Amino acid sequence: MPAPASGPQSVDRALDILDAVAEAARPVSAKALARRLGCSLSTVYHLLGPLTVRGHLMRTGDGYVTGPRAVALHRSFRRHLRVHPGTAELMRRVRETAGLPAYLTAYRDGRITMIDSTNPATDLDDPFTPGPEVRAHATAHGKMLLAQLPRAARHRYLDTHGMARLTERTITSADRFDAELARVRGDGVAVSIGEADPAYACLAVPLAPPDAGPGRVAHALSVSLPAEDFPRRHGEVRAVLTREAARLGPGG
Repeated sequence: MPAPASGPQSVDRALDILDAVAEAARPVSAKALARRLGCSLSTVYHLLGPLTVRGHLMRTGDGYVTGPRAVALHRSFRRHLRVHPGTAELMRRVRETAGLPAYLTAYRDGRITMIDSTNPATDLDDPFTPGPEVRAHATAHGKMLLAQLPRAARHRYLDTHGMARLTERTITSADRFDAELARVRGDGVAVSIGEADPAYACLAVPLAPPDAGPGRVAHALSVSLPAEDFPRRHGEVRAVLTREAARLGPGG
């Protein structure tokens, strides 16, 4: 029988376990985790032990679920990105008013990250999920965040992350993208129609962090909708986004 994973491989597998449990709609058994990771049951139990003891996971009668440490880590993450305390309520209102999923995305230290979504993590049809955003040049929230950066910082970001062609509508020319961001700055709303996913469109507006703080931070509020619905609904959705973003006062 192979020995339990150790070193970097052990860390990777422990993180795979955390991801698998976090993404599951219900508790996950150790056997199911072993099948998903493609490793032995003994290896999974070897990793589940410290994850459970340290509160990252909890064992229930039906399997493993995320533990209380996940809450502390999430709070720390939101503090790092200076998330406005009123954003959860803001996103809920957008979801209820527009009937569309709402998202919060942030830029800091050369990275763009989707922080939150009103859709559950188990929604496999959602075009956007929390985590690193690797398609910023093709999304409305990415455009809005990049439009707020100085030209040099924006070009450094694009040089690092590239401008991959994701669909036939993706902008991959630096000059065209600069022109698009100039339009975003002038209009106050960013739009992407079939640029990241041919089936979806998205709109985004800027949100100001609650304080200046160290480092450059920018936030964007966005929604997604089927691309075929965009011509009919874009005016209504834009109005909801701009109105709700304006209601977010300093410090919540």
